[in-house]
Parts: sequence; structure tokens; C-alpha cells
Amino acid sequence: MRHIHIASYSARIRPSLYSMFFLLLIFMSLSGVPNCIGTASGEKLETLPIQKAAPAAVVIETAGSEVELRRQMRTKNGVTELRVGRGRFSDAPTGSYGFIAPTHLGLALVTQSPDLVLDRTTSTDNDYEIHKLSDGSGLLIGFMGKELVAEVTPSNRPKNIRIALHSNVSDKAPVIVALPVIKLMVDRMPIKTDPKNGESAMVLEMDLQNTANRKSPVGH
Repeated sequence: MRHIHIASYSARIRPSLYSMFFLLLIFMSLSGVPNCIGTASGEKLETLPIQKAAPAAVVIETAGSEVELRRQMRTKNGVTELRVGRGRFSDAPTGSYGFIAPTHLGLALVTQSPDLVLDRTTSTDNDYEIHKLSDGSGLLIGFMGKELVAEVTPSNRPKNIRIALHSNVSDKAPVIVALPVIKLMVDRMPIKTDPKNGESAMVLEMDLQNTANRKSPVGH
């Protein structure tokens, strides 16, 4: 008779324990507490909430020709040439790069357009280069002065900084840099470094923000 009583008591508390267990799991998932997933080997893997962060600026400080510096930056970012003649950044495959005319780039950044139109090859000598990384984020390639390197490289900058990004290498802007597009705020169009020379490099003034406030490209 006692056995029957114990079995009956266990049957009554088991659903309650199960309910408490599931409520605990729900609480953990809502409160952001890391969950643990068991593997076939018994090892537990910790899963954390996925956070999408803007990439940090990439700088290459070695000296070299513009062709060599661009090659080094493409290798570092793991990108190859676009396979189509022209297309939108959002449709471009990850791990690729293309070019955009200065006026089109300026217009897109000033209006905070969520997408960019890229060409496989340059249409002029002063086009800007865009890299689409493996995670789908975009980097704008350009050249700047050495004095700005220390300010753009930290991933967590305490404040926004004003920079001038040149389309081509020069004595004034010898350092190649890749800047996260979603951290750029532009309020003016690019201008020629030498207004009397139609083929001169372009320069685009912008704010490199400490947070990603721009819209992400469509399909990002």
C-alpha cells in the first residue's frame, strides 16, 4: 500500500518539475544568459546571442606604389575582382571588390543611400574602390595622411573624427586605408585636389563615427 502511495506522489510532482525546467529555459533565453548545447562526444558548447558589429578600419603603413598597396589591401581583406561588369553592392558576392565614380559615391553617401552601384573596372583614374567582406559588410578604400593612422585604427573610438579620404596615393596621402561604410557620415561632395587638372585625384571629407549610424546596404 505504501508503494502505491509513493508512486502516486511521484506522478503528481513530475509534471511540476518538468514545468519548472521549461520555465527556467525560457527565462534564460529571454534574459540573454548563455545556453549550453551538448555534442555527441559529451562536450558542451556555449552559444551566445549573435551581435552584428561593423568592421574595424584596416590600415597598411608599408611604402609602395599604388598598384602594390591596393594589391596588399585586397589580399588582407580577402577580396577578388567582381565577375560582372556592373551591379549593386547588395547583389555582389561576398569576398569581392569593385569601383565607383567619385560623384556617384559622394551622392550615395550624402543622401545615405542604402546601396551602391559598383563597376568591375575603373571608368576614370580617380574612382574609389569598395570591398565587400565575407560577412557582407562594406569597406571604402582610399588614401590619407600618416597623422591620421592612430586616430582611425582603434575599433572603439571615444569620439567621431574628421578625415579627408583621397582616391589616389600622393605625398600628402601616402597611407592606404579601408573604412567601414556604415560608420561614415558625409555632408559634401568630393572635390579635385587640383581643380585645374581634370585627371587629378579626388578628396572626400567625412566624419568617421565611433558607432554604426548609417543604413546597412540592401541585402547586407
